[in-house]
Amino acid sequence: MLLLEHDGKELLASHGLPIAPGILLSIGETPGPDSLPPAPWVVKVQVPTGGRGKAGGIRLADSAADVERELAALLGSTLKGHAVRGCRVETRIKGGREIYLSLSADAASGGVMMLVSAMGGVDIESVAPEHILRATVSPDLAAVLAALPDLTTPLPADLRTPVGEALTAAARAFFASEALLLEINPLFVRADGGWLAGDAKVILDDNAFPRHPELVAMAQARADAYPETVFKLNEDFDFIVLDQAGTVGMVTTGAGLSMMMVDQLGDAGVSAFNFCDMRTGQMKGSPHRLKLVFDQMSQAPNLAVMLVNVFAGITHLGEFARLLVEAIAQTPHLPQVPIVARLLGNGLAEAEATLTQLGDQVILEPDLDKALALAAAFAKGHSA
Repeated sequence: MLLLEHDGKELLASHGLPIAPGILLSIGETPGPDSLPPAPWVVKVQVPTGGRGKAGGIRLADSAADVERELAALLGSTLKGHAVRGCRVETRIKGGREIYLSLSADAASGGVMMLVSAMGGVDIESVAPEHILRATVSPDLAAVLAALPDLTTPLPADLRTPVGEALTAAARAFFASEALLLEINPLFVRADGGWLAGDAKVILDDNAFPRHPELVAMAQARADAYPETVFKLNEDFDFIVLDQAGTVGMVTTGAGLSMMMVDQLGDAGVSAFNFCDMRTGQMKGSPHRLKLVFDQMSQAPNLAVMLVNVFAGITHLGEFARLLVEAIAQTPHLPQVPIVARLLGNGLAEAEATLTQLGDQVILEPDLDKALALAAAFAKGHSA
C-alpha cells in the first residue's frame, strides 16, 4: 500500500519525525481563515506518483487568495493519469541542504537496504551511484542502528549528526509500522543542525495490518484514496485494477501465478484489466466473491474476454463452476464476453458439465499457455 504524501508525513510525525505543518483539502473544500498553517505555503497534489513538481502538481502560494486559486486549478484535474482528489497545503520550507535517505525491504538478501545521499532533491535519479552511500543489514532495528556510522561518517561534518538523527528516527518508524519502503526526499538540514522531512514516500505491507489497528483505521477513514486496500480489508481477497483500458478480465487465484499471467498477457501484446487473487478456498459455497469481481469488471469499458484460472486444491471445481454460473446470472450488467477457463483439480468433470449452462460463451482449455494464447487472440480481435 503506497501512502499518499499527506498520510506518509502524518505517519512519520506520529513516530516523532518533524514535518512542516499542513492540512489536507479535498474537492469542494476551501480553507477557513484560521485553518491554514503559517505562511508562505506550498500546495501539493496528492496522487500516487513521483515527479509531481515537474508535472505542475506543486505550486507556491504567498497569500490565502493564492492558495484558493491554486486549489481551484488543481482539485478535480488529472496529473500523470491520476485524478486529483486532494491537495496538501503546508508551510513552505525555506533554506537548508537537501538530503536523500531511504530504508527498504531487500527481497534479494532478506534484509534492509539503507541509502543516503548528500545530493537529494528532485534530481536524485540522476545522481551518480558513487554519490549514494548504501548498506544492507539484517532486518532488525539494532542492526540498522549499528550500521549508521558507515552511512554518516563519509558525509560532510555538518551533516553527520542531523542525518544520523533522521536515519535513527526513520528506522524506528520503519520497523514500528512494518513498512516495505520509507523514503525521505528531500530531508531538509538547516545550518543550525535542525532537520525535517520535506517529502515522504511510504509503502506499507497490508498483510501486516492485523497487527496495526491504527493503520487499518487510517485506510478505512481514507477509503476513497485507498480503495484496493479497503476492499481487501473488507473482503479478505485481492482485486486490483491495473489498466482501466485493459481488455482481459482476470478471474484467478494464487498471487504469484496471477502476476505471471498478467506479465505473459503483456508479452503477448494485450493488457489485463485487473489482478485477482480470489482465494477460492474461502468462498464457502457463496458466489459473493465472484459477484464482487464481476461488478468491478462490468465497469471495464474495453472488456473483451475473461480468463479464468483455478487450480482446485481446496475448493471442489464442481462447486466453483456452480458459483461462477450463479454470479454471472446475478450480474446482468456484465458484458457477455468469451470466457476462457483453465481448470485443474478435483471435480473437473462436474465443472465441465455445469459450465455447459453458459453454452458457447465458455471455452475450456486445460493447458495454461494455450489458454493465455486464446485470451490474447480474443482481446486482439476485439481491438482490431
